[in-house]
Amino acid sequence: MTYNMKIIKHFVQFILVWMIVGSSECFAQQPNDWQLDKMPPALETDYALSALPPHLRDGATVYLLDPTKGYYLAKKGTNGFSAFVERTDWSRGEFLPDMYAPEGFDSIGSKTLVPIFFEIAAMRASGKYTALQLRDIVVKRIKDGIYKAPPRTGICYMLSPLLRTNNGDGIANMVMPHYMIYAPYLDNADIGGGWIPGGHQPFIIGTGDALDKAHSIFNYIGIAAGETEKGKIVNDSKELLARLAAYKPSLKVD
Repeated sequence: MTYNMKIIKHFVQFILVWMIVGSSECFAQQPNDWQLDKMPPALETDYALSALPPHLRDGATVYLLDPTKGYYLAKKGTNGFSAFVERTDWSRGEFLPDMYAPEGFDSIGSKTLVPIFFEIAAMRASGKYTALQLRDIVVKRIKDGIYKAPPRTGICYMLSPLLRTNNGDGIANMVMPHYMIYAPYLDNADIGGGWIPGGHQPFIIGTGDALDKAHSIFNYIGIAAGETEKGKIVNDSKELLARLAAYKPSLKVD
């Protein structure tokens, strides 16, 4: 072997070693932003049920989140309604560690929309996907007709005394109990609505730029609870709010 050949051989070996080490370091530095904490089951149950009106809570099915696997059945209901605390907003292409959005779906939403949210949670819990990959998977499944809109009008209740989610300006706490009527493929122009402070006129709640109008199966007509109803919800939920604040300071309502 000539001197030049030895130099080339050593250079190639160096490059291969550098690529292996560099790849390992990059893999090790992949963010663990998909990981979530496990809420205390009793607290998560009460928080999930707070999304529903009181008369629907006893008969509702409750699902809790196992951050390593996804949602599991914690309480089998009898009235067709289901409740859980959503922890992933797939449409933004980012994993938030402290998003909390209790939701209570009627029977048709429990059969059509809830399973989609649970598949999203399971994909996140697997740690196999980035937030952007997960968003792309959901969009593709909608466009391929795998994920479908509810076949009739229905309702998702979000009457909990506290939401913590991205409000467009970042993660924040919101005290805005509201109702969401399934409205796939509609926008604000269709209903003559739009957001105003307080949400006291109908407005479309959707997925932002993730889906175009033709594929907007997650669109809802949102209507905020009135101020009197809102005040009663908050007052009746003082114990729950105290437990949430004790569990995590970021869930404290000022």
